[in-house]
Order: sequence, then C-alpha cells, then structure tokens
Amino acid sequence: MQNLRVAVDVGGTFTDICIMDETTGLIRVEKTSSSADPIDGIMSGVEKAGIDLSKVALFSHGTTVATNALITRRLPRTAMVCTRGFRDVIEIRRANKEDLWDTYKDVVPPYVPRRDRLVVSERIDAQGGIVETLDEDEAREVARILKRRNVAAVAVCFMNAFMNGANERRMKEILMEVMPGVPVSTSSEVLPEIFEHERFSTTVANAALSPVVVDYTSRLGKRLQQDGYERDLLLLHTGGGVMTPKSVEDFAARLAGSGIAAGAIASKYIAELCGFRNSIGLDMGGTSTDVSLAYDGQSRITKDWFIEFGYPIRFSSIEVLTIGAGGGSLAWTDEAGSLRNGPQSAGANPGPACYAKGNRQPTNTDANVVLGRLGTSLAGGKITLDADLALRAVREGVAEPFGLEPHAAADAIIRVANANMSDAVRLISISRGYDPRDFALVAFGGAGALHGAAIARELSIPAVIVPPNPGVTSALGCLLVDMQHDFSESYLKPANDADATAIEDAFVRLEQEALERLAHEGVADKDVVLQRSIDMMYLGQWRSLAVSAPSPVTDIAPLVEAFHREHQREYNFRRDETPVSLFRINLKAVGMVPKASLAKHVPTGLIPTPKTRRNVWFAADAAVDTPVYERETLPAGFVFKGPAIVEQLDSTVVVPPGTTAEVDTYLNIIIRIEGEANV
Repeated sequence: MQNLRVAVDVGGTFTDICIMDETTGLIRVEKTSSSADPIDGIMSGVEKAGIDLSKVALFSHGTTVATNALITRRLPRTAMVCTRGFRDVIEIRRANKEDLWDTYKDVVPPYVPRRDRLVVSERIDAQGGIVETLDEDEAREVARILKRRNVAAVAVCFMNAFMNGANERRMKEILMEVMPGVPVSTSSEVLPEIFEHERFSTTVANAALSPVVVDYTSRLGKRLQQDGYERDLLLLHTGGGVMTPKSVEDFAARLAGSGIAAGAIASKYIAELCGFRNSIGLDMGGTSTDVSLAYDGQSRITKDWFIEFGYPIRFSSIEVLTIGAGGGSLAWTDEAGSLRNGPQSAGANPGPACYAKGNRQPTNTDANVVLGRLGTSLAGGKITLDADLALRAVREGVAEPFGLEPHAAADAIIRVANANMSDAVRLISISRGYDPRDFALVAFGGAGALHGAAIARELSIPAVIVPPNPGVTSALGCLLVDMQHDFSESYLKPANDADATAIEDAFVRLEQEALERLAHEGVADKDVVLQRSIDMMYLGQWRSLAVSAPSPVTDIAPLVEAFHREHQREYNFRRDETPVSLFRINLKAVGMVPKASLAKHVPTGLIPTPKTRRNVWFAADAAVDTPVYERETLPAGFVFKGPAIVEQLDSTVVVPPGTTAEVDTYLNIIIRIEGEANV
C-alpha cells in the first residue's frame, strides 16, 4: 500500500528527509551529509531512512541546484536573440548599484556575454501591432551561427513582445528547425509583462537554467523510478507550490530559490495548527537566517527578487529576507572599535571554535556554549563541543579587547546577533505596515530555537512556536504544498478607461491556459482552485499593489476601492482623489494535492523529570540553575515555566526566565512571553 509521503530538502551541509505515514499522521526524520552530486545524498538518505519507494505515494523535493548554478555561474553556453538595437538591454540594466556609495564595486556581468547576443530585424509597437515582421533570412542565419557555436540554450527577447508574441514564436520555430533538441525560451511565454530589462533578464535566466535543471530532474526521476517510485517527482518552486518535471522544461527559473520557500510554507502551516493566522518565520541555520511573514493565513508574495543583484527573476515568489546570521557567524571588531556579528561565517569547516577544527574566532555557537545555553553534546551524542576552546575564543576575540568578563562578552555577542535578526524581522513586518505584536514567531532551523524567545521579547511578540523537529522543518514544508502556477497578462489603462468585459475576457483566457497546464500534469478538474488578482497603482507610480478580483468582473469601481484600502494598509495613506491605473492581470492556478493530517497527541498529565541541571547565563551578571529536558520526554499538555533548556537531536530550545512554555497536541512548544499582549 502506498501510504508514505517523503520530502527532501538539500542544504549545503545536510540533506534533510521527512517521512509521513498517511494512515497515522506520524512523522519521522532523517539527516545525512550532502554530497557533490545532490542525487547521491538524496538516495543515500532514502536508504539510511529505510524507505521502500514502492510504498511512497508522494515524493516532494526542494532543491538548490538552480540557485547554486546561478551563484557559481556553472551554466551551459546560452545565447540570446534580440530585436536589432536592443542587444545590450540586459547589460545596461537599470544602471543602478547594490551599494550606492561604492563607486568601485561593479555589478557582475550578465549570464550571456555580448558576443552571444545576436540581433534580427523585427518590430512590434506598444499596442501590439506588427510594425515589421520577422526577417526570416536573418533569423535562419542567426540560427546557423548559434548551431556552429554549439550553444545549449537560447533566449528570444523582442521589444514589446509582451503585447504580441507572434515574431518571437516564429523565431522559436526557426531555431527549433535548425537546432532540434536545444531548449528555446521566449519572453512572451516566460513573462509576458512590461519592463524590458526584467522580462529579458527572467527569460535569460530561464533559458540558461533549463539544461541544468532538466538534466537534474530527469536523472533524479530515473533513480527514484529504478528503486520503485511510480509517480511524478514534485519540485518545490519559489511561488510556494510544486511543479512536475514536465513544467520544469518550460519554466526552469522557477526553481531558483526553491529551498528557501519550503521553510516559509512550513512555518505558516505550523502557526495555523497552533491557532495563529499571523506569523513570522525565523529559520536560523549555520550561516544565514531566513525571515518570512504570513498575514491572515497568506504568505507575502513578491516579484522583486534576484539571486544576483541586477538580474531580476520576476516570477512570483514567497517573500523571504536572508541575512548573514547563523550559528557559525563570526564576532569581530570593525575599524571604529564596535562589536559586529556576521555576515562572515566559519561555515561547516572549520566551523565554530568548539568544533576543534582549528578556528579560533568566536561564533554565536561558541557564545551559546560559554553561556551554558548550548550543551557540549549535540545530535544525540554524534557531535561533541569543546567548551574550553569556545571559552578561549570568546576571551581572546571579544572579552580581552573590550575589557569584559568572558560571560559578559559572550552575552554581548548574542545580543548583537539578536539585534541583527530583529532588524530583519522589522524590515519584513513594520516596514511593510504590519505590527509584530499581532504575530507569533515560529523559530526553527538548527539555531532558531536558541534565539527565538529573546528576539520575540525585543519586538514585543507575545508567543514563540518551536516545531517538534526544528532542524528539518523546511523539509516538512515540501509535504504541505500543492501544484501551483502563476499566469499574467499586461493591461495598461487608467481605471476610468478600463473595460470590465475586456478584463473578464483576459481572465477567461488565462484560466483556459491554466486548466490545460494542470490537466497536462494530471490534476483533476475538481482539484483546481483559481485565484484572480489585478495589479493597480496610482497614476504616475511604477510600483503596483495586487488586489483580489471577483469572478466574473462586472464593475471596476469595487476594484478601485479595494486598491485604496490596500494602499492605506501597506503605506498608511490613501488618495481617493488621485486617478488609479490598472497594470497587470494575474491568475494563480492551484491543483490541490491530498495531504495527510499530522498526528495529534492526547495530554497524559505526566510530568517529565529533567535529565540534568546546569548553570545557564540568561544575562551577563549571574548564572541560573536551570533544568535540562529531553524533547522526546515532554508529553502533550505539559506546561513549565522558564528558565529551562530543552535538548533534542536537531536543535536546542531556550526557555528564558519570564516565560511560560506549553507542549500542544501536535507536540509544538509554545513559549508565551510574559507581559506581552496575546495575539
């Protein structure tokens, strides 16, 4: 019987595997070392976990293959075919810099060098009219040149193709005739939206990634099939859904940032299980921390994101802010003599000083060891930390230079790290118009539960949720997603001139395309959910806000009022007298995937005994005798006051003084911060 659901999240150091039994809802986890070829690590983890793939009903995977390919520039030779006179759009970009004040820091070069950006004669006007049909003689010559160069992929990017893709489609046909088997991405299919650089950049990234990702997914699919898996491999994309390898062939760039989205999905789901519709996810690992936000049960979505600055990928993505703050982040002193923390990291090798691999600079892990918040035995005894080496690093790196006692120095290191993470939470909440006091903080990742309560107190967040398996929560996220695709069509008109009938016709076209794609992926009509929205702005603006649209659209006035309300919430003001403009019509198509429910546990009334006690510094002035519990001994319904430490295989939970913790029926630990209002 196929009753297992398996999710795999591949990280730089570990590959996390989450296995759910559909019949019981029980979850077990496995961790294995990542490998040079991620597929080897995945299959090794499957074997280590004892998974019989013939009994697996769903295999979902969050991958960093696309992200790493862009970062490392290990991409196949890719060409670009442009309208004559526009070959340099992706190099001119927006003429901006990541660091405005550093005139010497150049933006990295585009993914396609200039010699491989070829041009043809054609032209579409701004209304979609064909001013000049594609010169097919030039097009065939370009195709012959690219064939001689053995390019592995081609991006076709013509001016105003978002209004009419006819010339692009003909260019694609010619390329496929001359270069059969070479993937071709056209901007009118990949991203039919205004703004040439963003459209061109997304299409280029999609083309360059196609050979890499298709090769990876096909090899992984074959390995799984050989070992007994009978269904489609599902791949998590940045929009918070999954796609099959068939869709990856056309939209490879949707997998860039795949792994990051999994944690955001899982944190939202866990918060809702605990009764919180508003939540902030804090995923703190060894090198970085990812922060996400869900409001009223919906994750924030953005199209303004990139892997490398200057080259946007404009597919819808769950908004995640990443900062250089993790267990391995280094404490250091800047030129002005101030204590800093990260983004430099000791990484997995040599790792923190307490790993005894040669590093002598203090890290957050070393500071937590010195403070007693972190024990000297991790991962069920597989990793032993050297407390003396941690103390030496903190003393030499911070205590002596600043004239502090070692515990005060360690406390200062943690406070700076927490301040950095608190700033990231402020950016995704307060700066977006959300009050952190209305949210719960979901702390996960290997180190999130060590710092979650302190960050919540800093921001007046009333509750912290620590999942049962914090270190593999991202893998759990891969089990909680549906098939999902995003479709859009430009519609550039002032609201006063907008035609409700034309807008409804556009939605119907997008819905038909969505139904065809989901049917191609084997989704039944009864499992399809279609969500409409329209991007709108005040006339003269260029940044837009998405407003939900009804089905059918019969009147523009309610949409305009909804936009005013959303603008008030996002930016704290509205201008009812200012004309509103429509920008883009959007459709999210969701193919519902059946999900097993997580197991609930009945409170037993048992009171567990701490496995030990130790001195822990929750402040710089004095240590507190603190009970240390094993996570697996804490039953549902158990309530305990801080201070306390809870240790488990993949993480350590700090419950500081002035807090109360409760284990709920799903075995989440909910820490209430005393003195803060409840959400």
